Amino acid sequence: MAERSHTYRTQAVILRRRDYSEADRILTVYTPRLGKVELIAKGVRKTTSRKAGHLELFSHASLLVAQARTWDIVTEATTMESFLHLRGDLDCIGWAGYVCELVDAFGSADDENEQLWEMLLFALRVLDSGEVGIDLFLRWFELHLLSLVGFQPEFFHCLACGDELQAVTNYLGLAAGGVFCPRCGEAAGGTEPIEAGLLKILRHIQRSSWTEVRAVQLRPQTLQSVENILYRYLLLVLERQLRSVDFVRRLRAVRNQP
Repeated sequence: MAERSHTYRTQAVILRRRDYSEADRILTVYTPRLGKVELIAKGVRKTTSRKAGHLELFSHASLLVAQARTWDIVTEATTMESFLHLRGDLDCIGWAGYVCELVDAFGSADDENEQLWEMLLFALRVLDSGEVGIDLFLRWFELHLLSLVGFQPEFFHCLACGDELQAVTNYLGLAAGGVFCPRCGEAAGGTEPIEAGLLKILRHIQRSSWTEVRAVQLRPQTLQSVENILYRYLLLVLERQLRSVDFVRRLRAVRNQP
């Protein structure tokens, strides 16, 4: 846990915000050394506020913060990255909302995780770049986030006997957190078959950099299978629905209409 004096500077990404009182906003931000923090930006909803433009959703900002009893107070804010392209594209807004909701859900207050901070920034930069293959990128982000926060699913060794999984049909046990070999999977409850090719893809996404993964060409139905597995696993880990997913899926349905 990082120590804070009466005032402190920090970089932050604005994950979420809500109106408070007549002119204030409560900001949920993620920082490199303080983890997830809730701050108050006083008077930011006034038209004369100088801070408002620097505290937009998804922005990467440098903040000067004063400690207070309930919420620490943002006294100065300077934009470091505004992600203007992202902010002007409805699809990108949905994807960024999903990325930030995941970080919000898994991030902890006063828990330093610079790797998660760097991955959050990397994800926003990828979304802002207009790069294609975002559905695959989000699957990469999900798996690498799960690894960073201690919920990495086991795709390489049997959850029961520990043997290395072979290139055959194995058994996926999402509630157990990974995959069983054929012998153990048949005896375990709550499992489903997973073909060798699909498991190979999940392994590659989990252990590889985005540069290595982005070149992979997947059939739409295969990518859908990967998404389905990871989304169901996220729901089991979080024990709740993700609000941003419905928005992303509605956008996708509109985009795929003939």
